Amino acid sequence: MGPIIALEEVSLAYPGGRAAAVRDVNVDVAQGSFFVLIGESGCGKTTTLHLINRLLEPSSGRVLIDGRDARDLDPVMLRRGMGFIFQAIGLFPHLTVAENVGVTPKLLGWPKAEIAARTEELLEQVRLPPVEFRDRMPAGLSGGQRQRVGLARALAARPKIMLMDEPFGALDPLTRDELSAEYRAMHDALGLTTVLVTHDMTEALLLADTIAVMREGRIVQVGTPKQLLAAPADDFVRSLIETPKRRAAELAKAVAL
Repeated sequence: MGPIIALEEVSLAYPGGRAAAVRDVNVDVAQGSFFVLIGESGCGKTTTLHLINRLLEPSSGRVLIDGRDARDLDPVMLRRGMGFIFQAIGLFPHLTVAENVGVTPKLLGWPKAEIAARTEELLEQVRLPPVEFRDRMPAGLSGGQRQRVGLARALAARPKIMLMDEPFGALDPLTRDELSAEYRAMHDALGLTTVLVTHDMTEALLLADTIAVMREGRIVQVGTPKQLLAAPADDFVRSLIETPKRRAAELAKAVAL
């Protein structure tokens, strides 16, 4: 079985001759894997994510989804078949929690009863009891609660692929750790394929099956967390993993005192 997502020699050049945002990217994402793109701000991580769901089109190369060239797929239907979560969440402020969760199924023409049942199911899964939360407005929710609604909305149409752009970055540390661990469990239970963008190497090491390190628009190393820790490809990758390693050593020292 081939990868569910494949980028083949993908580049995206800015107009006017400026440096390319993404250059000659080759990446395979296996079905069911938790794949993390990591690198410094501006290195091309989010651009790569947007190339996968055709919010952007490559200047050259191909993006394949389940073996099919993404350019042969309707971009609107392609995006509706993928979950997308980002840091700003983007809940519709004039819609209730339930209405936000049901947006994509409604656009896809699901019956009202099926939308309602799916919404109830998902709110339970993300630990927002429907009786308490279904009729609330986004403005009355905490940051963590809004992100849980965003997760439920992204899962509503039963996507096979989830794209996540710094989804936990704006949350407080406790909520971030709790929600990221809960999402990893949901990823496993539902058999999802997840592509997560982050600049936090600790988060990447804890969540990923596979990590791709980006620098200046290029992929500089791909491997499991253990492979990156054991054999960083260059000084840049080594510098990324030094912080979590140093923190782990400091924590072990503090606990031993």
